[in-house]
Amino acid sequence: MSGRLWGVGLGPGDPELVTVKAARLIGAADVIAFHSARHGRSIARSVAAPYLTPGQVEEHLVYPLTTETTDHPGGYQGAMDDFYADCAARLAAHLDAGRDVVVLAEGDPLFYGSYMHMHKRLADRYPCEVVPGVTSVSAAAAVLGRPLCERDEILTVLPGTLPPDVLADRLRSTDAAAVMKLGRTFTGVREAFELAGRADEAWYVERATTDAQRTAPLADVDPDEVPYFSLALLPSPINNTFTPPAPRDTQDGSVTVVGLGPAGPEWMTPEVRAAIAGADDVIGYTTYVDRLPDRARQRKHGSDNRVESERAAFALDLARKGSAVVVVSSGDPGVFAMASAVTEVASAPEYAEVAVRVLPGMTAAQAVASRVGAPLGHDYCVLSLSDRLKPWDVIAQRLTAAAAADLAIAIYNPASKSRTWQVAATRDLLLEHRAPETPVVVGRDVGGPAEAITVTTLAELDPATVDMRCLLLIGSSQTRTVPRPAGPLVFTPRRYPATVRDTSPGAG
Repeated sequence: MSGRLWGVGLGPGDPELVTVKAARLIGAADVIAFHSARHGRSIARSVAAPYLTPGQVEEHLVYPLTTETTDHPGGYQGAMDDFYADCAARLAAHLDAGRDVVVLAEGDPLFYGSYMHMHKRLADRYPCEVVPGVTSVSAAAAVLGRPLCERDEILTVLPGTLPPDVLADRLRSTDAAAVMKLGRTFTGVREAFELAGRADEAWYVERATTDAQRTAPLADVDPDEVPYFSLALLPSPINNTFTPPAPRDTQDGSVTVVGLGPAGPEWMTPEVRAAIAGADDVIGYTTYVDRLPDRARQRKHGSDNRVESERAAFALDLARKGSAVVVVSSGDPGVFAMASAVTEVASAPEYAEVAVRVLPGMTAAQAVASRVGAPLGHDYCVLSLSDRLKPWDVIAQRLTAAAAADLAIAIYNPASKSRTWQVAATRDLLLEHRAPETPVVVGRDVGGPAEAITVTTLAELDPATVDMRCLLLIGSSQTRTVPRPAGPLVFTPRRYPATVRDTSPGAG
């Protein structure tokens, strides 16, 4: 009769985390097989050492290469396929002789483990059983003291060998995550967390449960000191005390108005991300709500961009029923956005008991300004050209006052499909107070895939090139444009020239 093949999981590294069944099988086996690199040191064997017994045959399965290059005609994969075939033949010889073989595996045998290559080649030919082990993911959460998942949250396990952009997409769309196979991939993995806007939530865990265990915020880790036996963990957002969710009134609920920034998740603050992660309901203009990943336990409510008051009342009503509600805006919620609408509706007596918070975000004006230098480096004002909520004569009066005061001006909502004449009217009005060569910056979709920055002058500003996706920055009399091979710099000096009083004879 042939022997029996056992794939035995040893857990994450602490010999005391080896299961009772695994310890018994290790001690009773005729043959103990384990893998190692060429240096010969086997982590699996060191974990199992307390359970080995005298007289056992040890099959040391040494990888032909790990990170090295190879001249094998099949390349790296070909060399590894030949190695696994040879290992399977060595173990088959013992099984054919009636010997029981235990193949040791760190963590769980069928979770990113080498044992599975033996399983695929031998399990259909010999009696076989797999003994599960504690995974490194579970161990990492345990040593951090941070739960992986709660309620309907989704945990995603990812290999660090994925390209950073692919990895970032997966991280954006999950609640919690574990990224395996670090070492040489660490720099790309950290880049992926940054692209996903979740680097501040992530933790690094190395050799969990062993004497060499190390944990740290992912952002603080030196890439040159990361071994293969480590992982990056994104714990449950509800329980991740590194960036805690916004506090809430458990009896009456709450409303938190947040700014997402002008574009993707990299523009979002950790405080805002934490508030969104801890919300029961997310409410906002559909375009902005759709920026956020779907979460199984979270309800998303998108609506038209012209129902701000109704949206605010809906959020407050949900909060009165005990829900933690987040209302999202692009940019900063206090700049022509939802903070004003929510606080206005919340001032009604029926909402007096509902807690309302506002969390700031990067404004579109500052985002556009950053692309060219510092056009808003001195005093400036912010105006909207939309006449949906205020008449044009008020807008014109304010533009005139700002121009007369020599303020730089950031102009939101310059045009739309139904508003096509305001940009030209604004240009002509400002030219009554500003020189034709006054610098103008037109920013379109800053931070997004269609980003475009145009530096022109007030006299040459073409209204036909401006729409609702644009923001205009109009310089003051002191704003300068400096042409450079790397692109123009636009800045307004912090020092403003003093007015010199004419004291000559006859001066008034």
